[in-house]
Amino acid sequence: MKIVVVGGDGFCGWPSALHLSRSGHEVVIVDSLVRRQIDDELGVQSLTPIANIAQRLDCWRELTGQAIEFIQLDVAHDYDGLLAVLRHQAPEAIVHFGEQRAAPYSMKDSAHKRYTVDNNVNATHNILAAIVESESAAHLVHLGTMGVYGYDTAPFNLPEGYLTVSFPDRHGEPVVREILYPTRPGSIYHLTKSMDQLLFQFYARNDGVRITDLHQGIVWGTQTEETRLDERLVNRFDYDGDFGTVLNRFLMQAAIGYPLTVHGTGGQTRAFINLQDTVRCIRLAVESVDQVRGGRVRIMNQIAETHRVRDLAQLLQRLVGAEIEYVGNPRAESDENDLAADNDQLVALGFTPILLEEGLLQESVEIATTYAERCDLFRIPSVSFWNRERRIAVTRS
Repeated sequence: MKIVVVGGDGFCGWPSALHLSRSGHEVVIVDSLVRRQIDDELGVQSLTPIANIAQRLDCWRELTGQAIEFIQLDVAHDYDGLLAVLRHQAPEAIVHFGEQRAAPYSMKDSAHKRYTVDNNVNATHNILAAIVESESAAHLVHLGTMGVYGYDTAPFNLPEGYLTVSFPDRHGEPVVREILYPTRPGSIYHLTKSMDQLLFQFYARNDGVRITDLHQGIVWGTQTEETRLDERLVNRFDYDGDFGTVLNRFLMQAAIGYPLTVHGTGGQTRAFINLQDTVRCIRLAVESVDQVRGGRVRIMNQIAETHRVRDLAQLLQRLVGAEIEYVGNPRAESDENDLAADNDQLVALGFTPILLEEGLLQESVEIATTYAERCDLFRIPSVSFWNRERRIAVTRS
């Protein structure tokens, strides 16, 4: 297929673009490079030194003979440019990573909240509107988040997007309906992903756009088979308090002998997936387009397993002898929760997940150790507070 990867220079987008290219697809990356600008804004850099986009793509062509085209474009604010790309490229699939992806960054202050809503919701709506206006038949594959479900304890496995509910009509007769699982976003970032869901439902029903929405767990790991081929292809490794995912932050902290910073009790249960599984799931979603019909969004939970945060910290403590430090939680969330979720659809497509015990934790520690001199210790703590009460509580603790 010809596939446009929006946000193909980012943490998940870059290795996904390479994996799709190596799998025989014709890939076009569309990206504004804003994630690199955010590094400058925050005064932090990826733990791994990432080459510029031209060097990355030249290296890929040199090693594989496969060309990936790059178009610099802000899909959230250049609708005419996006429409021209879809008309000229005529992709069969569009993979949408083009959103600000960090919950802490979205909660820094009102400016970052507004930016996240403006960027994420506009990007998604512009893509949908451009698909319709260009009369494209492209299948849209969107990287969403498990966070749309919220993190309250549920007495059952979270379903894949939908609930079947029954209620009495005005005559007392039962009515059965399929509805979206009620969202309970825990940050502005998660709120935008919840808003994406409503946009998808409308465009699927109103215009017959074929859409797959992947509710992904927290990603750990930084390398894939493709990014390991050459140092110029290496992926991002974010460790800072805004963009570093919890397990990757722990891995980096363990590598440099910094105490593992567990927020609150560490009793928060989260869903996880290895980066190599992320890129495989993206490909499986793209290539199974025959299972997607207009009128109903296909929603799949893209996860491998669930763990409590403190259990992850204790795992690394056993693995590398790391110390654990319990710190105040900047997030407004429950101290403890249970979480389990179904992922039957991806399993049916051939997804066999990589689990934490399979050795890649040690690989990530080794990568972090290799580039440890690039770490800025002052950027490790999370300094984004969810509200005034959380700021006061953490400061006092």
